[in-house]
Amino acid sequence: MVTSRWSAVPARTVAPRRRGPVLERAILDAALEQLSTVGWSGLTMEGVAAGAQTGKAAVYRRWPSKEDLVVHALRAGLPRIDSTPDLGGVREELLELCKQIREAMFSRPGFALRAVLHECDKATAERFHEVIFEGVVEPSVKLIKEVVRRGIARGEVRSGGTDDYVCDVIPAMLMYRTKVCGSEWRDEEFEALIDRVMVPLLRR
Repeated sequence: MVTSRWSAVPARTVAPRRRGPVLERAILDAALEQLSTVGWSGLTMEGVAAGAQTGKAAVYRRWPSKEDLVVHALRAGLPRIDSTPDLGGVREELLELCKQIREAMFSRPGFALRAVLHECDKATAERFHEVIFEGVVEPSVKLIKEVVRRGIARGEVRSGGTDDYVCDVIPAMLMYRTKVCGSEWRDEEFEALIDRVMVPLLRR
């Protein structure tokens, strides 16, 4: 029997066309990948489109500029800091919260965000300062105050412990020592920060 030359050729597999949230997620992931490899200066909309295996028009339809795309990618990618467990003591709860903040700062989007802040000009950097404030600093301060209020209710923290300056100490120290001193914040560094600074500040 003669075999048809058409049936002998293997069928070509066509990748399903991605749409909506699936395509958007692929584009945002490609933007973060570009940031981690070529940085802010090297990132292009064409490169992101190629990384997401889509057309450049699909990227521009959603984000009119590189800045808009990167802001969205960072906001969507940063780990959320939205809760801290009740462990029965302020020291233990603050230590756990510090580890959550470290996870956000040292995640791939966190690294990308800090790289962007070092590379871009002052006007552009202001947009990214908002991202780190809204995504890391503001949620951290909110949860620190929650931990302190629990400590006040348990009688282990002084009544004025939710003062803004006191609750800014942990995020401020983390940002300063990460950016200026290159600290990677090992667990023992967190313990020193809590034991030498926060506990004396909060003690009744």
